[in-house]
Amino acid sequence: MKTTSSLVFTFLLTITSLKSQDRFNVVGFFTARNDQAHISFVHEANKWFSLMAKENHFRYDSTNDWNNLNDKFLSQYQVVVFLDTRPEKLEQRKAFQHFMDSGGAWMGFHFSGFALTPSDFPQNWNWYHNEFIGAGQYKGNTWRPTSAILKVEVRNHPAVKNIPKTFKSSPNEWYSWELDLRNNKNIEILLSIDQSSFPLGTGPKLHEIWHEGYYPVAWTNKNYKMIYFNMGHNDIDYEHHSNKELSFTFGNSVQDRLILDALLWLGRKN
Repeated sequence: MKTTSSLVFTFLLTITSLKSQDRFNVVGFFTARNDQAHISFVHEANKWFSLMAKENHFRYDSTNDWNNLNDKFLSQYQVVVFLDTRPEKLEQRKAFQHFMDSGGAWMGFHFSGFALTPSDFPQNWNWYHNEFIGAGQYKGNTWRPTSAILKVEVRNHPAVKNIPKTFKSSPNEWYSWELDLRNNKNIEILLSIDQSSFPLGTGPKLHEIWHEGYYPVAWTNKNYKMIYFNMGHNDIDYEHHSNKELSFTFGNSVQDRLILDALLWLGRKN
């Protein structure tokens, strides 16, 4: 018969073991050049992820050296985050696909899904844009960055189970895509723009103001442990050339909960 002290020890050992299983390592890749809105988001995100790591018992590292996207470096991590861009070299792309095919997890924000031919980021990676993310090329966007009412499309996914059916997002530049994700059986759309958001955007160009349509903003691919968020573009004072930050992505309690829950789902074994 076990004594009280041995039962307590066994209980504490079990709790410690469970916490140990929950620990995971995350690395954020970023470029943070050219567009001040993306640079602002990257700096904000690195601070936020570092804080969440301390509070939720995971490790967060970040790097702007995309040559670290190799098998040896990635073997230290369970989750890779693309904060603003994507890898461009063939060997980096192969290493990332191998990481995902081997059971790794990924979270991508905003510009990490961008591709447009012709541009500095052409659609020259079919696996990533067409199969993995599933959206194909960028098609258009709203302007300026504005908040939207987002609607949860499924209730049983761990990323969205703790947030309300609809909520107001942080300001963002919203993307539309070449491919209709609703037609892809491998894609599960988690969030879309609610109809109550329209008109969305302020222009000045008329095509930058959306009046109708269906626009997914967060989704997963059932064949991989991944999630893409279209959020990640802060508003900047471009007009007066001050580069002053006019909005932030984090600090929205519901959106923060969404991103944190998504990360915990990606990183934890259960």
